Formats: sequence, structure tokens, C-alpha cells
Amino acid sequence: MSSRVEPPLRMLSKGLNNKIFVKLKDGSEFIGMLEHYDTCMNLILNEAKEVDEEGNPIANFGKVLIRGSNIIYISLDATRVV
Repeated sequence: MSSRVEPPLRMLSKGLNNKIFVKLKDGSEFIGMLEHYDTCMNLILNEAKEVDEEGNPIANFGKVLIRGSNIIYISLDATRVV
């Protein structure tokens, strides 16, 4: 039984125009619609919200750019994380 691992950028392409969850190195967490990404994993999120550990909104930002070097992890299924 072997499991297939997909490259990160291919996984991100599946998340385009879908709600994703992003955790940053400073501990902040964001949920938003993935509009665009690049090879450095810089992300543009629409309808972005900063959330606390329980998923409660802290602030609404609209459109944001998240620099890939600040990301710890990304979840393509935002509902399972919060």
C-alpha cells in the first residue's frame, strides 16, 4: 500500500478560488479565498479574515498578500482546521 504525495504547488492549484486556512510564523491565522499564488508560495487571499485559535474572527481585511517565507502551513480545507 503506497500513498502518493503531491508537490505543494500542485496542491495549491487545487485550492484556487476556494477557502483556505494559513498559519504564519508569528502565530497569526488567516482564512480566505485563494485568488493567486506564485512559485515562492506568496498568496493573495480575497475575503481574508484573521482568526483566533477557535476560528473566531479577529479582523476582516478583504484582499491581502501573504509572503510565502512567513507561512508555517496551509490547509486547503479551512473547515477542518477551525
